[in-house]
Amino acid sequence: MTAVLALGVGAFAAASALTMVARMYALRRQLFDAPGARRSHRVVTPRGGGIAIVAVVLPVMVWLGLVATGSPVLLAGACGLALVAAVGWIDDHRPLSPWARLAVHVVAAGLLAWALVASGAPLWWAASVFLLTLGLVNTWNFLDGIDGIAVTQAIIFAVGILLIGRGMAALLAFAYAAACAGFLPWNFPKARIFLGDVGSGALGYVAACLVALTPEPRPADLLIVLLPLSGVLIDTTLTLFSRIIAGEPFWMPHVQHAYQRCVQAGYTHARVTGGFAAWTLLSLVVAVGTSGASQPVIIGAFATWYAVGTAIWFVLRARLRRASVVGMRLHD
Repeated sequence: MTAVLALGVGAFAAASALTMVARMYALRRQLFDAPGARRSHRVVTPRGGGIAIVAVVLPVMVWLGLVATGSPVLLAGACGLALVAAVGWIDDHRPLSPWARLAVHVVAAGLLAWALVASGAPLWWAASVFLLTLGLVNTWNFLDGIDGIAVTQAIIFAVGILLIGRGMAALLAFAYAAACAGFLPWNFPKARIFLGDVGSGALGYVAACLVALTPEPRPADLLIVLLPLSGVLIDTTLTLFSRIIAGEPFWMPHVQHAYQRCVQAGYTHARVTGGFAAWTLLSLVVAVGTSGASQPVIIGAFATWYAVGTAIWFVLRARLRRASVVGMRLHD
């Protein structure tokens, strides 16, 4: 227990200190995100602070993979995390094609899936983790649009893994949550530095690694770990589909997610981030409450919760759209 607490304190302190270093580097290199039509902030802010979280979590994954457990999944995950962080770091310095980034993400997801197969995991689980990895890397990239939301979602998800997981996943989740907590004061309630692509993609990839480390995977296990992810997955998926249906370039930056529209409607970043955190905490309660239940119960809870979340998304989107129209008329 003492060693585990030392790991958490060390991860928190290291991430906080390294974020300060990352901020000084970004200021010196003039790595800034400026306000604009495709951004939700109003002040020029340095980016790339997520490298601090990567610098803490990556050695932990290597140590767990080599010394503590000898797990090929952790070692492959460490390699994949390095790839995702590297392409994000490059993109923070000079914009890359979204397809080039996606190609790297595919390789990183493939490494994780290959390690699962090599460890004897069933093919359906490896395929599920592959697709989920691609989804979570890009979901967290889309999610990083207002102060604190991406990091708080990562922390709550990690806490969920701690509560419903065990072994390697629990240790990694603890270090992941502590590192994110060390970064959080720099990013919330008023961001002094953004995660950048190096951080947002990395957060999603580590979240996928935590799912991959689920012992003795069953279809029901996957549904349980997807419950705390319901808020971010529902918003990202439905926004993506709405842009595709509208014929818009869905791969380009935008401010059409529900959380971004809430900010456009006048809600503060802190309030929106808090609202999403509240939903995720409720999702976590459902996940913990159904963990260990029979498969029909888990499937029913999963379907009901995602149906409720989807309905809330459509209602919220409609209300925000009406509020926007009224605001434009009053402005005219």
